Amino acid sequence: MAGANLLVNPSDIWRGFPFSLTLMLILTFHEFGHFFYAKKHNVQATLPYFIPAPPFIVMIGTFGAFIKILSPIYRKDALLQIGASGPIAGFIIAFFALLVGLPLSSIVEKIDVSGGLTLGDSLLMKGLVFIFYSDLSPSQDILLHPIAFAGWIGLLVTMLNLLPIGQLDGGHIAYAMLGESHDLIAKIALIATISLSFLSLNWLIWSILIILVMRTTKHPPIHDIKVPLSKQNQFIGYICIIIFILCFIPTPIKF
Repeated sequence: MAGANLLVNPSDIWRGFPFSLTLMLILTFHEFGHFFYAKKHNVQATLPYFIPAPPFIVMIGTFGAFIKILSPIYRKDALLQIGASGPIAGFIIAFFALLVGLPLSSIVEKIDVSGGLTLGDSLLMKGLVFIFYSDLSPSQDILLHPIAFAGWIGLLVTMLNLLPIGQLDGGHIAYAMLGESHDLIAKIALIATISLSFLSLNWLIWSILIILVMRTTKHPPIHDIKVPLSKQNQFIGYICIIIFILCFIPTPIKF
């Protein structure tokens, strides 16, 4: 992405650091958010596992990261806080990456980049672009700096994780907030995700992955599901809903 050819000049590998280090920072904060709140609630969990991917298979060079929960989560407040801490932490780092990377990005004429990869906009991305490039003409577009591109991916990952399905982070949050009604919401969310494939095939791929990995929209039960959440924890849940709305991208990638 930075214009380096490692087959010609291997020493140019440093030009990939702005993107890769930023993306790793977003993933690290996301997973350590989960880890620290698991420890806070005396839930055993592993340190983060990072999953590399060959760039010729996955453009961004990673399949992401995860932690493994090793003991049951018994309380709704613990479930919500463990689920919400990762997306909130990752979102904050992605937001700051965009604040740094967007001013470093370049304005290009759309005709000069026709046939290239076009990234969809979330509400947050549109707002930031308007702030930094208020005089952008209809014939122009922004060629994202690698740091900004990593921030964009951070928003995308946050949005996908907050889908209220199964054991995704959004599934944990929705189950803690809605209780047994969560399963209906999860089914509706999955149907909506599949339906969005009419806008972008990205959604079809993600829907298939969710079905294959999750196998069910249901969330494992916890002991105090009928105990009301505190106002503080409800507020955390609403913050995650707002983050999901700000990060939502109807057509993530256009070819």
